[in-house]
Parts: sequence; C-alpha cells; structure tokens
Amino acid sequence: MSKVIELTQQLINKESISPNDAGCQVLLSKRLKKLGFTIENLPFADVSNFWARYGKQGPLFVFLGHTDVVPSGPLEEWTSNPYQAEIREGILYGRGAADMKSGLAAMICACENFLAKNPNPPFSIAFLITSDEEAKALHGTRKVVDYLYHRGEKIDYCLVGEPSSRKQIGDVIKIGRRGSLHGFLKIFGKQGHIAYPDKAENPIHKCFKVLQTLTEQDWDITPNNHFPPTSMQISNLHGGLGADNVIPGEIEVMFNFRFSTATTADHLQQVVEAVLNQYKTKYRLDWRLSGKPFLTSNGKLLTAVEAAIKTITGLTTERSTSGGTSDGRFVAPMGAEVIELGVCNETIHQINECVAINDVEKLTLIYEQVLQQLAL
Repeated sequence: MSKVIELTQQLINKESISPNDAGCQVLLSKRLKKLGFTIENLPFADVSNFWARYGKQGPLFVFLGHTDVVPSGPLEEWTSNPYQAEIREGILYGRGAADMKSGLAAMICACENFLAKNPNPPFSIAFLITSDEEAKALHGTRKVVDYLYHRGEKIDYCLVGEPSSRKQIGDVIKIGRRGSLHGFLKIFGKQGHIAYPDKAENPIHKCFKVLQTLTEQDWDITPNNHFPPTSMQISNLHGGLGADNVIPGEIEVMFNFRFSTATTADHLQQVVEAVLNQYKTKYRLDWRLSGKPFLTSNGKLLTAVEAAIKTITGLTTERSTSGGTSDGRFVAPMGAEVIELGVCNETIHQINECVAINDVEKLTLIYEQVLQQLAL
C-alpha cells in the first residue's frame, strides 16, 4: 500500500466531526516536523489549528486544508463504518475520504517527495490546517490568517485541497469563489382585525412590493465573465400569528446574496436599503458577511497548477468559480494567488463518501509537480 493511502486511512479512522480534530493534526504535524518544518499550534476557542513553515525566504507557498468532517448521518445506511477506512475494488470509503482527508495526505506526501529532491527550494513552504471549515469557520483559517497578518507574514501562493475535480482528477480547478452576504430583515406594520384593514397596516403587502422590486434588480456594477450574475435568493419568510382573522404587526425575511467581484457587499446593502426607503418601509435590517469573493485569473501559481495537471494527467483543466465558499476567501485578501485543486467531489457529504485510490496517488504527483514548477 502506498504511503499516501496509508496516511489517508489513518486520518479517516479519526472521528473528527467539526470542530473536533480528534488527533489528526498531531499526526500531520509529526510528519512535517520530521521534514524540518517549524510547527505552531494556534488553538482559538474550541478549534484546533496549526501553522507549519519550512524556509524563511520568499515567496511563500501555502497548502491550505481542514481536518474536520461533517457528521456521518445514519450509520446503518453506510456499507461500512464511516470512521474505519475500507478499500473495496480500488475505492477507499469513509467520512472525509474526499472532503478532504485524501487531499491532506496528498499534500504531506507530495511535500515529502519534493523536499527529498529539493531540500533548499527557492521559496518557503507552509501548511495552514484547521478543524473549523465545515462548521462556523469563525475560529479557524479566519483567525490564523488574522494572526499571521498582524505579525507581518505574507502568503504569496495558496493551494487549497478542497475536492474540485468533477469526473477525472484535475479536470476542474477553482480559480475563485463568490462571496456570501446574508440579510435578516424585519418589516413592521400595525396589527389589527382583518375585517378592519383601515385600522391596521399590513406589513406582508408592503413586503411583497419590496421583494418584487429587489428580485428584479441587476446587482452587478461591472460585467465579469468568470462568474454567473450576482443573485439574491430568499431563504425564509415568516409572518402572522397563526390566526386567520389577524393582520400581523411584522414580517421576517431572510435572504442571501452570492456575489462576484463584479460588485461589492457595500453596494448590495446600499441598493437593498434604498428600495426599502423608496417604499417608505418601517424596518430593521441586519447583515452578516460570510466571505468576500476572490478571483485568480492569472499568475505564477495558476500557470504552475495547469502545467502540473497537464504533465501528470494529460488534461487541459477547466477553470471554474462554481460552488459555495471555501477557506480560500480568508487568504485571498492578503494579496495571495489562490487555487483550489483536489479529488472528485461527487460523493462529498454523502452516505458512503469515497475516493478512487488512483486519484489520490495522481493528486500527490500533481501537488509535487506544482512545487517543481514553482521551483523553476
């Protein structure tokens, strides 16, 4: 059995449901320490994080990943224990097999292989590993990046090991992600008897006018061919007392923007509030920005990743910005080039999550080749 598959199995066997690391980071840190990395454990709240660095010269290349996984779901629906890695017909099963313990193992083994051949590379290598990616993402990468920034460290290149591939290893890479902005709106009216609407003010009626106008907006300031148009989606709508003869005094609306670099969170907030004021709405509106969008449309890392994929697989990879968010959103504001490259994502978060052994071994070769490309 190859060392990358053995390490993947060891990680899967640790029940690291977010934000519990369950000892995964100790295992990874030991491997990196043997290579000469300086290890810093950076726990915040109940989250385990570590920063490991090899070399002091710039530029700085970072492998970014997470040891935490989502819950397994009903154990009886799995064909094998999700926390006991099992190989069947060339496929490795277990929670985190694809998202993203195989990616972590590939990073470690690729680094071991690269440094054995290049003990003094012309750049520094670091690992930023958290156990808070699948949950709230408040005390993981976000906190570590802030800590690094305030002590003057700058990340130049960041390779995120999230499962980006679609059907074949390396067929898709993520060169950016949309930002996510949540709105929590409460529109106020005046409660009253439904038979006497003149003595009440129905906030539901006002809400419909506001929402129709908002959902018809064009949110992007400038065009951007790398992303789909910015979208506002209503996720929850609640009003009324449960009685059929009462006009409610308020209605609550939850909505979300998935937005690209073609607009800004400030612009989205300004437009929403302008529409609310246009209709003379009495309201309270709270915002939560989960992450800003980022885009790496060119640069040395992108060139290295595409060349590595071509060398190892023969594929010309597809550049994509689809999907939700990733921890890359916390690194990009440092000015880093950020690329996501990992195994196939077809079974992530599902019952019987799995990954092809051949894909994990290819990913290890691709990661090593990326380092080789950057060393040229």
